[in-house]
Amino acid sequence: MPRPSSPLLSPDIIGAAGLELSRAGEPFGVNAIARRLGVRPSSLYNHVDGMDGIIELMRGRLVEDYRVRPEEKQWDNFLVDLLRQQRQMYADHPQLVPLLIGKTITHPAVIAAYDDLATALVDGGFPEDEVLTVIAIIDAFAIGFGLDLASPDEVWEPGEGTRTLGRVMEGAERGTARADRTFELGVGLLVDSLRARLSR
Repeated sequence: MPRPSSPLLSPDIIGAAGLELSRAGEPFGVNAIARRLGVRPSSLYNHVDGMDGIIELMRGRLVEDYRVRPEEKQWDNFLVDLLRQQRQMYADHPQLVPLLIGKTITHPAVIAAYDDLATALVDGGFPEDEVLTVIAIIDAFAIGFGLDLASPDEVWEPGEGTRTLGRVMEGAERGTARADRTFELGVGLLVDSLRARLSR
């Protein structure tokens, strides 16, 4: 039989298929991805190391799709752009968050993106022994606000009997408007605090 003009399987194809299933809200395990690609599950193991390998391929594809590059920006401008993209990335794929944070990062594209961030922070004046801590804070911030953006329009439904919450909710923004306002305030507070730390 003649060979196909393009490969039926590759790590990139497998990762993309997993993401497509995830975005559709469907299971994205080995069997589901094999069905999606029209191959036997055993065929995937020629390209990936089980489900852990698939998750890492999906992580790599995600970062490539949402990646922000420094491009000679100041560290704080780069950080704001990065946080906006990462927030959207996590909001678009909230069901992946527990799987992503439970696995060691090995994908070259993801390592390169973190290397960009570490380099921008060091070049911006952050001590090298603080850089990993700052990166962890940035990660937690992006994940948290990504999940907040993916939350329902009505985050709280207190009913009767609150002392303060019910009152402050009256006339407050809902949905995306609330999430965007909260995020922008949070970004300002985070970046201002990091600038202040540099000036100490």
